[in-house]
Amino acid sequence: MTLATDVLDLAKERQVMLATAESCTGGLVAAELTDVPGSSAVVERGFVTYTNRAKIEMLGVREDTLDAHGAVSEEVAAEMARGALAHAPVQLAVSITGIAGPGGSEFKPEGRVCFGVANRNGLHVETVEFGALGRDKVRLAARDHALILLKQALEGM
Repeated sequence: MTLATDVLDLAKERQVMLATAESCTGGLVAAELTDVPGSSAVVERGFVTYTNRAKIEMLGVREDTLDAHGAVSEEVAAEMARGALAHAPVQLAVSITGIAGPGGSEFKPEGRVCFGVANRNGLHVETVEFGALGRDKVRLAARDHALILLKQALEGM
């Protein structure tokens, strides 16, 4: 059993459709879920919103929020998750925005990733500092963390 299979099985049991809204992971969460045969029963769609424009146009993230907090923030992760929920016929959405690297800054270091999980009853946001593991490892760690958040949310539904 993989984490993706666990998420899909829980979603099927609870009859919950899923959406992803991904920036720094570029669709890795959606890919991991859809690698599993039968995932179309619960995976509705994935939004890859790599640029600020995409976040605004596809998910309804407010330009004011981006200007005030930057793309890598819990505020933007929250709006991404809510936007995915609003723009897809789903009951649960996860969002990811972060700095996979290389690079970053003193204020937003490489490896900082913000997550949002939204359903009709609420929203959870959090930031994880994965550290400067290198681009590939940060992206994979963020993918796995998003799957854990989806699993936890489904267990609570």
